[in-house]
Amino acid sequence: MNMKFVDLFGRLKSVVIGMIHVKALPGTPLGCMSISQITEEACREAEIYLKAGIDGMIIENMHDIPYSFTVGPEVCASMTAVCAAVRGLCPSLPLGVQILSAANQPAMAVALASGLDFIRAEGYVFSHVADEGLLNACAGELLRYRKQIGAQHVQIFTDIKKKHSSHALTSDMTIEETARAAEFFLSDGMVITGTATGMQADPEELKVVAQSVTSPVLIGSGVTYDNVEHYLEANGIIIGSHFKQGGHWANAVDPERVNRFMNKMLELQN
Repeated sequence: MNMKFVDLFGRLKSVVIGMIHVKALPGTPLGCMSISQITEEACREAEIYLKAGIDGMIIENMHDIPYSFTVGPEVCASMTAVCAAVRGLCPSLPLGVQILSAANQPAMAVALASGLDFIRAEGYVFSHVADEGLLNACAGELLRYRKQIGAQHVQIFTDIKKKHSSHALTSDMTIEETARAAEFFLSDGMVITGTATGMQADPEELKVVAQSVTSPVLIGSGVTYDNVEHYLEANGIIIGSHFKQGGHWANAVDPERVNRFMNKMLELQN
């Protein structure tokens, strides 16, 4: 097992990571807020997570729809401002960043600049067709970039068989084979998802992937209060939609939902 995961989160299983879906950034179609307003909202949600005893957070530009493979400097600058503010609020909590779509090198730069611990990366191994277009593998370039800028301490958790994508190009590759390829290419952890945001990941896929690799395996979508028992063997559980008002990703974080879930996790772990 990759001990960097344990060093970061303090334990090996059922680490709960909450999503902060940053409001639409300047220059994106839905962008209508100032950076200070966007930052204030992100910090408000971070405080909710902190009070509930969350194990970590990922800060993501989820509202920047429709996503593009071309991410401008204004997005990187804005995400750095938001991430640095959340880091200031949570000086010791494990924090990560994801920049859509597949802006993995910019995310690495943002993580380094704002003092974050990990990124979530799309398109790490094998090409596939995402809703933004053809997404090619990036592991070689990303790890070289991480070393070049001196960010080797920033871990990379990589989606495999990514949601919102067609995998016809790699239909002869099982998810286990994809996970082994990601591990061979030095991924710090694999993220398994359902077919779309909020859609339940297949517990059987968790089982087979966990048996196929020694790296950490995280669940990246669809975990709820009612089904979490199926995912307790995962090293990490990333939750966005379920923690929002009405269970919808675009809404604000709901303190009652977060507290209820975290209380259940405490019961299950005792």
